[in-house]
Amino acid sequence: MADQETAQRIRVLVVDDHQVVRRGLRTFLEVQGDIEVVGEAGDGAQGVERATQLRPDVVLMDMAMPGMDGIEALRALRDRGSTARVLVITSFTERRSVIPALRAGAMGYVYKDIDPEALASAIRSVHAGHVLLQPEVAETLLSPDAPNGGQGRGGTLTEREREVLALIANGRSNREIARALLLSEKTVKTHVSNILMKLDLADRTQAALWAVRHDMAD
Repeated sequence: MADQETAQRIRVLVVDDHQVVRRGLRTFLEVQGDIEVVGEAGDGAQGVERATQLRPDVVLMDMAMPGMDGIEALRALRDRGSTARVLVITSFTERRSVIPALRAGAMGYVYKDIDPEALASAIRSVHAGHVLLQPEVAETLLSPDAPNGGQGRGGTLTEREREVLALIANGRSNREIARALLLSEKTVKTHVSNILMKLDLADRTQAALWAVRHDMAD
């Protein structure tokens, strides 16, 4: 039973250049029954190496670090084919990095003043495949001044494309969408491509955020 519980824990790597922050996160997360901190790193380059070695489920990533920063680390993880979900946890002063971080592959973005219990919930949500943003982060991302922050062209989507988009926003994979809508995966991929083209979005993360902003997600 103990081995089974260990196997079911969410394995987390903490990447932050401040030792006090790393210790604080480890101390809190280690009391969570379903979360295990498997390692720490003090900068982006070390974080990429440790993620490659340890293969964590979730990486908690700071943005402002010496040498390789969080954005570069995200890109490096993506280039290495890392399957870890990355949850950015950074200071409010780094709000300009929200869009670059999401484009580089982050699944979530929260600020360091987040309530500890909310952070644990964010880790679980990102691990489950959902896009997770603190309300303040979403407000920054979806402001009129943000890239792709306007209304877009939602009216040009077909009813089927709107159904697919809603399921993307709920964290469903193409396979899950295909099963839910009784479609082939190839058809779903075509719908996803059309959605991104019509809304002038770069990837599924932006599509999910667009859908949330326009009340298309549960």
